Amino acid sequence: MEAAEAGTRGAAARRPRAPATLKEQRDPRHGGRPRRRIEENQEAAVFREVVSFSPDPLPVRYYDKDTTRPISFYFSSLEELLAWAPDAEDGFNVALGPPECRQPPLSSRRPRTLLCHDMMGGYLDDKFIQGSAAQSPYSFYHWQYVDVFVYFSHHLVTIPPVGWTNAAHRHGVCVLGTFITEWKEGERLCEAFLAGDERSYRAVADQLVRIAQFFRFEGWLINVENALSLAAVGNVPRFLQYLTARLHQQVPGGLVLWYDSVVSSGQLKWQDELNEQNRVFFDSCDGFFTNYNWREAHLERMLGQAGERRADVYVGVDVFARGNVVGGRFDTDKSLELIRKHGFSAALFAPGWVYECLEKGDFFQNQDKFWSLLERYLPTHSICSLPFVTSFCLGMGTRRVCYGQEEAVGPWYHPSAQEIQPLFGEHRLEEDGRGWVKTRCCLADAWHGGSSLLIRGLIPPEVGDVAVRLFSLEVPVPPKIFLSMVYKLEGPSAVGVALELTTGDTGSCHVGGISALTERSSRRSPRPLRVPPTKLAKWVGRCGQRLSGGWVQRCYEVSLRGCLLRDLFVRFSRPPGSQEEENFTCRLGEIQVRRPRGLAGTVLVQRRLGAHRFPLLFPRGTGRGDLGAGCPQPGPSGWAEPPLFCQVVDANSLLTPLPQVQAVTVSHVRWRPATSDGEGGRAGLQLSCTLHWAYLLPRVRGFRIHCCRGTGGGAPGGGPSEPEKPTLLGLAFVNRYRIVDLVVAAAEPGRDGRVEFLVEPVPKEGFLVPRAQWGRAAMLYSTPRT
Repeated sequence: MEAAEAGTRGAAARRPRAPATLKEQRDPRHGGRPRRRIEENQEAAVFREVVSFSPDPLPVRYYDKDTTRPISFYFSSLEELLAWAPDAEDGFNVALGPPECRQPPLSSRRPRTLLCHDMMGGYLDDKFIQGSAAQSPYSFYHWQYVDVFVYFSHHLVTIPPVGWTNAAHRHGVCVLGTFITEWKEGERLCEAFLAGDERSYRAVADQLVRIAQFFRFEGWLINVENALSLAAVGNVPRFLQYLTARLHQQVPGGLVLWYDSVVSSGQLKWQDELNEQNRVFFDSCDGFFTNYNWREAHLERMLGQAGERRADVYVGVDVFARGNVVGGRFDTDKSLELIRKHGFSAALFAPGWVYECLEKGDFFQNQDKFWSLLERYLPTHSICSLPFVTSFCLGMGTRRVCYGQEEAVGPWYHPSAQEIQPLFGEHRLEEDGRGWVKTRCCLADAWHGGSSLLIRGLIPPEVGDVAVRLFSLEVPVPPKIFLSMVYKLEGPSAVGVALELTTGDTGSCHVGGISALTERSSRRSPRPLRVPPTKLAKWVGRCGQRLSGGWVQRCYEVSLRGCLLRDLFVRFSRPPGSQEEENFTCRLGEIQVRRPRGLAGTVLVQRRLGAHRFPLLFPRGTGRGDLGAGCPQPGPSGWAEPPLFCQVVDANSLLTPLPQVQAVTVSHVRWRPATSDGEGGRAGLQLSCTLHWAYLLPRVRGFRIHCCRGTGGGAPGGGPSEPEKPTLLGLAFVNRYRIVDLVVAAAEPGRDGRVEFLVEPVPKEGFLVPRAQWGRAAMLYSTPRT
C-alpha cells in the first residue's frame, strides 16, 4: 500500500546514507533490473539497460494503452470491485492527503453546498494523472463556496480522478465517489449483492471503504436507479448502516449520501423530497440528495421530516434545467433562494453547463457570472490551517513558469497543480457605485505556475481607496511572521497597492513592529525587513529587486501576540496629491502564510470580539535611509511600489534545512524507435520508464521532473559524457512519475548512451532548492551485441 510504502521510505530517508559503492544490486520491487551506485559529483543510482523493442505490457487499468501514461480508473462490474486489492500501480492515483482544515467544519449545522460534477460521461482530460496538453479544458475554481464535491459518472464504481481530489482537498472540500446501479443490469447486480445474506452486501461495503481509504477520498454517493425486489430493498438500510459505520471508523470525515430514487417498497419512484416512503434510507446514512423536480411545497413538507437534520438534506438543483424544475442555468439563484429560505443544504448538479453548452472562448466569464449570481446564498469558508500557500495557479495554462522564469511553452492541464483560489467577483462602492474592483483568473501571465490573479478597478475622485477581500481566515498567528510579496502593476499607474489583514481577538491582541498611518486610523503598516539573518538569504535574497518578467519582490516583518487572522484584503489607494479618477490593473503572483510548530495544537477561538486592519505598505514620508539595505524603497510619491506576491512565514521553518530527495529508482522501461532525434537527422530512440523516490510529502508543494541527455555516452569504463542543461519533463504530486516517449540519441556501437533524471522538490516556502538536494538517477543504455 502507498501509505505503508511512504512511511518506509520516509524512515529510510532519515537514516545516514551508506557510502557509494560500485557493487551491482538487484531491486526486486522493480523487475529485478541490475543497478549499481557510483560516485560522481554526488551520489546517484545508475541503471544499465540493453535496448530492446520487445513489448513490456503494463496493466491497462492503470495506464493509457496508447501512451502508457498513468490514468484514473473505475469499476464496471461487481467482479472487478470485489477482486480489487491495493497494488503498486495504484500509487499514482492516491491523493496527497486529507482535506485541509476550514471553518466551519462539515459537521456544523450550517446549510452546506454540494457540487456534483457530471460531464460527458466523465474521465475526460482529467483522467490523465500527470496532466495533458488539453487546450481548452474545464476547470473549477470557486471552491470557497463548496463543502462537498461528488465526481459522478454512470460506471458502477466511480473513483474520483486524483487531480480533482487533490484540488478539492487543498481547499478543505471533502470528495465523494459514486456507486450507481441502473436499468435491468442494475436490477441483476442489486439482486446479486442485496437479496442474499449480510455477507454479500458487507463484502461490497468493505471494498468501498477500502477504496476510499486507500485513495484518500471521503466517501460515496449511493444511487440505486432501478427497481428492487422486496428482499433486496429490505437489506438496503442494513447495507447503508454498515457502510456508514465502517467508513466513519476507517476514513476521517467519512460521508455516505443516498440519492432520492427507490422507495421503501422497492419501486423506482423519485419523490423530489424526503418523506415517509424514503425516510428509512435517510435514517441509515449521513445525508439525502433529493431529485430535482421539486416546488416550494416539497421544501415546506420536508421541514417536519428532517427535524434537526435539515443540513443533511441536499436539495437537488439541475443546472441544465431539465424537467419541471425551479431555476437552473443563469436562473439557478431562484432555486438557491428557496432552498436557503427553508434552511436546507443545496446539491448543484452539473454546473459544468457553462462549459458544455456555452462558448468555450467565454468560459471563464460565464463561470464567474454563474457563481456571482449565487454568491449571496453561498456562505464562504475560512481557511484555518497553516501553512497557507498559493500562486493562484489554476492547474492549467499556455506555458509553465517557475518564479518568473519561463520553463515550457504550450498548453497544459494538470488539476493537481491547482493552488488555493480566492473569492472571485466584482465589488462596487455603496455610496455611488462608481468605484469598483474586479478579480478574475488570467492565463496571460504568471509568476509561478500557469496563471495569476488579475485585479482591475477604478478609484473615483472623491474616494481615497477601494478594497477587495480575497480570503476568509480563522487561524492563530505565530509571534513573528515574515511576509513577502511580488507584484506587477500594468501601465504607468502610480496607484498604491496594499495587502491588508484583519485580526480577531479577545482583548489581548498585541501588534508590534508597525506604525499608524494617521492618529485615527486603525490601519497600520508592518516593519520592513532590515538585515535578515544570513540563513534566510535563500528566501529574502531577491527582496527589493526587479525580477524577470517585470515582477518585484518585497519582504516584511510583523510581530503579533494573541491574535487570530480573519481576512485578507487587497487595497488600492490613489497617489498623494491626485484628484483624478484612477484606473488600475494589477497581477497578484503568490500568497503564503506559515505558522511555527509550537502552535500546532492551538485551539481556535470562535468568538470575534474585535477587529483591526493592517495594510502592508509604507507610511507617507518614510525616507529611503529609514528602510535599510535590500528592503523596498518608497517612490517619488512616498509610497513603495505595489506588491502582488505575498508570503507569510515563520523564521523557524525557513531555518530548517530541507532533506534531499533520496532512493530514486527506475522501472517499467520501454523502448521504441524514433524517426529522428533532431540532431543531424540521426535515428533516435523513444524511452518510457517510471521513476520512484523517497521524500516526505508534507514538506513540498510538489516536484518538478527534469532530464539531462548526454551526447551519446562514453566508452565503457571511460566515464559519462557531459550532460546538457536540465529539461523540464513535468510535475509530480506523489513520489513517482511516468516518463513517456522521451527522445534520446541512439547509442553507438561499443559506446553507452546516457540520460539522467532529476527530481526537484518544490518547497512551500517559495524558494528554489539547490541542485545538491535534488534526487538523481542515471541510465546508461547500449545496443544489443550481435
